Amino acid sequence: MECKSRNGVMRKFGQSRERMGLGFQVKEDDSLFLKYTLEGHAKPVSIIAWSPDDSMLLTCGNEEVLKLWDVDTGNCRHTFNSSVKRVINSCAWFPDSRKIVCGSINPDNRIYTCDLEGNELEVWEGERMPKISDLAVTPDGHRLISICSNREIWIREFPRGKEWVIPEEHSITSLSLSRDGKFLIVNLNSEEIHLWNVIDVSTIPDTFRGHKQKMYVIRSCFGGSNCLFIASGSEDSQIYIWQRHSSVPIQVLSGHSMTVNCVSWNPMRPHMLASASDDRTIRIWMANKRPRKN
Repeated sequence: MECKSRNGVMRKFGQSRERMGLGFQVKEDDSLFLKYTLEGHAKPVSIIAWSPDDSMLLTCGNEEVLKLWDVDTGNCRHTFNSSVKRVINSCAWFPDSRKIVCGSINPDNRIYTCDLEGNELEVWEGERMPKISDLAVTPDGHRLISICSNREIWIREFPRGKEWVIPEEHSITSLSLSRDGKFLIVNLNSEEIHLWNVIDVSTIPDTFRGHKQKMYVIRSCFGGSNCLFIASGSEDSQIYIWQRHSSVPIQVLSGHSMTVNCVSWNPMRPHMLASASDDRTIRIWMANKRPRKN
């Protein structure tokens, strides 16, 4: 797959807003239209997580509540409240779309799983519990992966079983899993992305360089057919794309005017990539179509 922005295909289709989310639907011809505006948050939203069955959406942010949205109607199905006011800074779905896992840092460091009504099912807490900054569940539901104390990748087996830690030398800002759950990538503030094997952890990760990241949280993702590509935002307002076997970018996409915080590759359309930036725009990128042979 050769990923490039083609003339007329890169489209600005929305502005980020502090107190609301914009939901778009992709048509069969790859065009987009605004479907819903999700309103209800009082402060900026930093995390959006789609349910594996695409029927629900989780949203949360720093010093914000966790909300569950119905994708078909755009209505808020549930606001997760607690007798102890917790700051939930990360959340992820289990593969059956029936329960979630959350990480909180205030008033204490804590990881817990719950059903869609907010009933807690399993909790990790205590004085020695490290700060959680990001987390994910493997597609088979057998492993929880979390970023702890900024420099450790913590992997736990479900139900409570084996646990192990992958240390990093520099601060980790984000985590992303491949669709098969066998690999993970983390962004580091050393301007590197490291790829680790979740199943058979090695001592040396694959490393990808070229993007800029010193001050802000930048998110990367797997994408393309069979997750053979990696994409990342960057503080120089560009998007960087690598092939899995190469540490050097094969493509750099320009169009944003400020830091690109996050990228997301469409799992159903491997030629489509979305990016979000501090310039208050979201952009959609398409892979160039190969010319037809006569």
